[in-house]
Amino acid sequence: MCGISGFADFTKKTGRDVLEKMNRIMAHRGPDGEGYALYENPSAGIGLGHLRLSIIDLTEGGRQPKTFRHLHITFNGEIYNYNEIKKELEQKGHAFESHSDTEVILHAYDEWGSEALQKFVGMYAFVIYDEKNQKLFACRDRAGVKPFIYYHKNGVFLFASELKALMQHPAFEKDINKDAAAAFMQYGYVPTPHCIFNKTYKLKPGHFLELDIPAQSVRTTRYWNVYDAYNKPLLDISLPEAIAETERILSKAFEYRMVSDVPVGVFLSGGYDSSCVTALLQKNHTEKIKTFTIGVPDDGLNEAPYAKDIAAHLGTDHTEYYCTHKEAIEIVPQLPFFYDEPFADSSAIPTTLVSRIAREKVTVALSADAGDEVFAGYNRYDYMLKFGKKLQRIPGMMRKSAAAVMDVVPADAIPVLNKKYLFHSRYEKVKTFLKNPSEKNLLKNITQHMSDDGISKLFKNRIQVLSSAFDSDELAEENYSMLSYMMAIDYQTYLLDDILQKVDRATMSVSLEGREPFLDQHIIEWAARLPLDYKYNKGNKKFIIKEIVHKYIPQSLLDRPKMGFGIPISGWLETELKPFVDQYLDESFILKQDIFNNEEVQRIRKAFYNGKKERAEKIWFLLMFQMWYDKWMNNN
Repeated sequence: MCGISGFADFTKKTGRDVLEKMNRIMAHRGPDGEGYALYENPSAGIGLGHLRLSIIDLTEGGRQPKTFRHLHITFNGEIYNYNEIKKELEQKGHAFESHSDTEVILHAYDEWGSEALQKFVGMYAFVIYDEKNQKLFACRDRAGVKPFIYYHKNGVFLFASELKALMQHPAFEKDINKDAAAAFMQYGYVPTPHCIFNKTYKLKPGHFLELDIPAQSVRTTRYWNVYDAYNKPLLDISLPEAIAETERILSKAFEYRMVSDVPVGVFLSGGYDSSCVTALLQKNHTEKIKTFTIGVPDDGLNEAPYAKDIAAHLGTDHTEYYCTHKEAIEIVPQLPFFYDEPFADSSAIPTTLVSRIAREKVTVALSADAGDEVFAGYNRYDYMLKFGKKLQRIPGMMRKSAAAVMDVVPADAIPVLNKKYLFHSRYEKVKTFLKNPSEKNLLKNITQHMSDDGISKLFKNRIQVLSSAFDSDELAEENYSMLSYMMAIDYQTYLLDDILQKVDRATMSVSLEGREPFLDQHIIEWAARLPLDYKYNKGNKKFIIKEIVHKYIPQSLLDRPKMGFGIPISGWLETELKPFVDQYLDESFILKQDIFNNEEVQRIRKAFYNGKKERAEKIWFLLMFQMWYDKWMNNN
């Protein structure tokens, strides 16, 4: 795990000093060393930068950038099956100088070219400068665990693990993409491949990029697609067979994530996914697995006691830390630096805190993200499968008539209910669903935090909706199901741009490598083909995962409502964070900024402080954008 940065400068003006500046603003990603290499090309100056967090091969053999023949690489991530690939390459005559997975990537690319990606099991983002063929080759892992951001304008091609590194180059233009800002206000993140700045992009997961240096042209190519798994026929397999094989695949993937030359631990929330990771690992290890849990200030959102009970049952080496209210609040002003693109998931706060605690004892921590996306765990799947199907059965004229009435009768006019938390937003969503009960519209609107109408009121200029994975129609008709559609879309949207970004930035903020065992491609490809009722069984979500976990942990320790990783944002905005709201949503700030409609911002702000608690989410999103703006547009 590391940080990478670099450039192809067709003006040949960029020197080592700029590359060092790009690299060092991400110093938290690699405190164990840094490396730089510059190359003269007939068409451009080439620079590769690297920050090292030593995980595999702690010797000098693990240093980067690394060279093999005409190939030069800077690499962020891990290739878990590198020893198997190494043996295959040795049989073909390759000789190795180190024990690093980085060297294996170079030899694999030399041997197979881009087809080498089909062999890699891991999380990765790397760039290879192919001196012989005059190109940069960059790629990103299948799920997008490791970030990769690039910029192509003004005679330069820039890349890095974090956006802030690109901002250090003098040719980079911080030109805000207003459409991306609007997408952020709807989702709490900017969806891939877009970025908050124009001419700046996130490489899609499962894609590689080739920069033809003489032609100065960029081409992206997909090498893996989640729909390829969902478009295969479902397996004809009994439940006992499915449970046994799923556990085998999970165990192998989890063990791969233990490959390390430094201590490894597990984030244990007390839910089914993290309990599954911990139970299967502890089953196969005589030494106690190190587990970590953070307790948050609000009892209603606190899962730490459940995690403690599960850790005790499994016999792990458990660390539990209850953060103070003050510690949690103090994280907020730090968020714009580490999340250098607007980001609004408040669970970044406890994720950062648990990362800090884990880093005191380990250098690698396994998370349990993606269980919901791969094995159907979200509560919204219940909503879609039950409520959505009922909506679709209502005759079109009746739905349209009801929606027309709701257009005339606003939410505020409904007695009693209009004072209920979130009633207004739910009223608008139901109206939207009545107008269009398609799966795409249902899922998109459930996921969105602001309606299209709300966005048009909030922004001064007209907004264009960005293309995203929601627009995909790649799920084959013969294999279509609402459940598969929802999981495939969530895998490409919420998982990618919210959860994985959150964990990467939170863990790396303290120089901790975060690993995602549920995102092994073999798990994803297998789970996609399981019979649907093995994942969602009569309202029982993640059915097969629960069946596996119950072999090792009593059901009584696990069965409770899904809680998530929550923070009492509404209360904070009324108290400790109110000075921030007053500062960043002040009329003078909004007017000078010239992005938002000031009247609408003040209306939302006033409504919240007058008791409309459902406005808290909008206030938080606005605050996160404004704090980001102040950090990177006003003060940098």
